[in-house]
Amino acid sequence: MTTTKPRCIAPTGAKRTRFRENPTYAEGLWDLGKGLYAWMVPNGSWGESNSGLVMGDKQSLLIDTLWDIQHTRTMLDAMEPLMREAPLHTLVNTHADGDHFWGNQLIGEHVETLTSAAACAEMELHKPGSMLAFANLGKVLKQIPIGPARRVGHWFDSMCLPYSFDEVTHSPATETFSGTIWREVGGRRLQLIEVGPAHTTGDLMVYVPDAKTLFAGDILFIDSTPVMWAGPVENWLKALDLILDLDVDTIVPGHGPITGKDGVRAVKTYWEYVRGAAWICFEKKLTSKSAAYHIVASEEFRALPFAQWDSPERMMTNVHLLYRQFRGKTGHMSVPSKVNLMRKQALLAYTLPDARPALMRRGDASL
Repeated sequence: MTTTKPRCIAPTGAKRTRFRENPTYAEGLWDLGKGLYAWMVPNGSWGESNSGLVMGDKQSLLIDTLWDIQHTRTMLDAMEPLMREAPLHTLVNTHADGDHFWGNQLIGEHVETLTSAAACAEMELHKPGSMLAFANLGKVLKQIPIGPARRVGHWFDSMCLPYSFDEVTHSPATETFSGTIWREVGGRRLQLIEVGPAHTTGDLMVYVPDAKTLFAGDILFIDSTPVMWAGPVENWLKALDLILDLDVDTIVPGHGPITGKDGVRAVKTYWEYVRGAAWICFEKKLTSKSAAYHIVASEEFRALPFAQWDSPERMMTNVHLLYRQFRGKTGHMSVPSKVNLMRKQALLAYTLPDARPALMRRGDASL
C-alpha cells in the first residue's frame, strides 16, 4: 500500500520561526492523507507545538490547541474550510502544558473537550497568570546590572516574547477518562491511550488505526530536546516502546517535524543515555546542577546526535527530575522550586552559545 507523503497545503508564509531561526519545515497545515491533518510549528522550541485534525463523516476531532489566542486563531482559520465540511465535534488535549490547551477558549461550547483525568487535575495548576508572572520576572531581572541576573532575565523574557498570555482565559477540558478508550468521530474509530505520568502527570496519545497514524503529544520531541516534568523515566520509555509496537507509519510529535519509528528510537536513546549518565553522577554524589553541567560538557555527549537538538539546556530539568526519582521523591514541585530550576536552566544555556534557539542565549531580546 502506498503511503501519502505529508505536504503543507496551507503555509503561513513565515520566513523565520518564533525565535528567529531558519525553519527546517514549513509552518502551517499539513495534509497527512486519509483525512488527517497536522498543524506544524517549526522548529519545535518553547511553545512551537503541533496540533492535529482527524476528519470523519460530517464530524471532526481536534488534537490540542496552542499557547495563546493569536496563534490558535491562525490555526483554526486555516482549518475552517475543512471544519465547514466536517464540523468540530471533539477536542482532545494531550496533556496539561499551556502550549497544548490555552487556546481552548476559541472552541465552541457545543464541542466536547476531553483529556485524561490526571491531565485535567494538573490543568488547574497551569494557568496563564503563571506565565505572565514569569515574563514580568524576566523583564525585571534584565534590568539588574549583574551578569547572571541579566542572563536569566533575558532567557525568561525571550521565551515569552512571541506569545500574548494576557488574552488567555483558562479553559481546561471538561470531560475525562483514564487508561485506554475508543472514540468514534464521524464513523472513524480512534484510540486514546493514556501513558503518563511521563512528560507530565497525564500524557495521552491519539492513535488512528485506519491511517496507521499517531498523534504522540509531548511523548515525542523530534530534533528538540525532550523535557520531563513528572516522570518516572521508565514510564516514558514504556510509552516509546508502545509506539514502536503499534502498526503506525506516520507520527506527529508534540514538537518538531513529522516522523516515523526512527524518530521514536532516537528519543528512546536520549532517555536511556541521560538516565545512565545521571545515575553515574548520582553515585558519585554530584549535585543535580553539577551533573547537568558535567553531562552536556562531556565529549561523549557532544559526539551524540541529540547534542545538536534544540534547547540542550533542558538537561538541567531532566537531571533534576531523575535525581528526585533516584531519591524516591514524587509529587509536584512547588512554584518557587520550578522557577529556581528554570533559573539554573537559563544559566546552563549560556554555556552552550552555539545551541538553538540562539535568541534565548545571546543578542537582542526584542521580537
